[in-house]
Amino acid sequence: MTALADPLVSTVDVEIVVPVYNEEADLDASVRRLHTFLRDRFPFTALVTIADNASTDDTWSHATSLADDLPGVRAVHLDAKGRGRALQQVWTASTARVVAYMDVDLSTDLSALLPLVAPLLSGHSDVAIGSRLSRTSRVVRGPKRELISRSYNLILRTTLGARFSDAQCGFKAMRTECAHALLPHVVDTAWFFDTELLVLAERAGLRIAEVPVDWVDDPDSRVDILTTARDDLRGVARLGRALLRGDLPLRELRQQIGRGELEVPGVPGVPKSLAWQAFRFAIVGVLSTLAYLLLFSLARPSMGAQAANLVALLITAVLNTGANRRFTFNAGKSGALRHQAQGLVVFALGLGLTSGALALLAAVTDNPSRAVELTVLVVANLAATVLRFVLMREWVFARRAPLINAATQEVTQ
Repeated sequence: MTALADPLVSTVDVEIVVPVYNEEADLDASVRRLHTFLRDRFPFTALVTIADNASTDDTWSHATSLADDLPGVRAVHLDAKGRGRALQQVWTASTARVVAYMDVDLSTDLSALLPLVAPLLSGHSDVAIGSRLSRTSRVVRGPKRELISRSYNLILRTTLGARFSDAQCGFKAMRTECAHALLPHVVDTAWFFDTELLVLAERAGLRIAEVPVDWVDDPDSRVDILTTARDDLRGVARLGRALLRGDLPLRELRQQIGRGELEVPGVPGVPKSLAWQAFRFAIVGVLSTLAYLLLFSLARPSMGAQAANLVALLITAVLNTGANRRFTFNAGKSGALRHQAQGLVVFALGLGLTSGALALLAAVTDNPSRAVELTVLVVANLAATVLRFVLMREWVFARRAPLINAATQEVTQ
């Protein structure tokens, strides 16, 4: 059992924010259910803050009644809408050790709350998010929302280099000192707030733990999918520009709250910077290109251009993936077969580029010379190399956030 905190007490372990807008029908039942769970099954001191986002119905009166009736529950009113705005205001003022939030519909099973905050309170992690996309999560929702969610997170991985799997699950927590450092640099005040905060946390070097959750879709959700999707894409573009221009003080944040590179005495570390990885990838790429050209030249007289290109690319793709796995991205000993399988997908894209270049050359020139043919292939391979580096860094060898097992609270990768 836990002690639900008096709202006037200065410090608690966890402050849980429940942002609401026009939720008079569901607010009472959800908050009372959360209150009972915290009282009976949560081992840390907790404070529940209902943040009313300028509701136009009777939500505020329900919120104040709950605050009067239930110990450890308080209510805050905002004059403007926006989930991000509510979290920004409450988290910035919080003196708890950990700040968290959850959607008022309690779509996420509350049994995941302890695994969510435990790694933060222990100091193991800095940010924790509920993930509906983990293999061990149990999710009930329609195919349209499933497709939208997975597509959005794929966009984040390919455009912003995000390593976390589920940006928009309404079940997150953060060490308060980290929130206080990051929040002044988060611009969005609505639904993109979560994504912007997570990308900033990741770029600042914070450790993000993911908790597989049981999640049941709320059929009465107030989220406008099309409007939210449009705003999120605009947010991705804005944040991407800010990262490219260097507008965010990432170095200062990393020095203030981030985790540096792991250094083991006597063991040379492998720098994880983009520039250093690109340099090592280039070395592997040059050697792979030389091997490719040699194999192509040997096979070309007997097999024809397309077949020789296929054989040379296939052999060098396997060697290239293995070399980058060990030399460039320091991927460790596990996952070799998965990496090679993903590497073959990357190979297929490279094959499409080089084969397309050969086909285009044949279409515009009859009987091109061997020198012209090799020149075209070198240019096509350079383009394929850039594509391969991006996919290997952001997909094949991407660092996944650690997963927290909801049953055992063990951390896995």
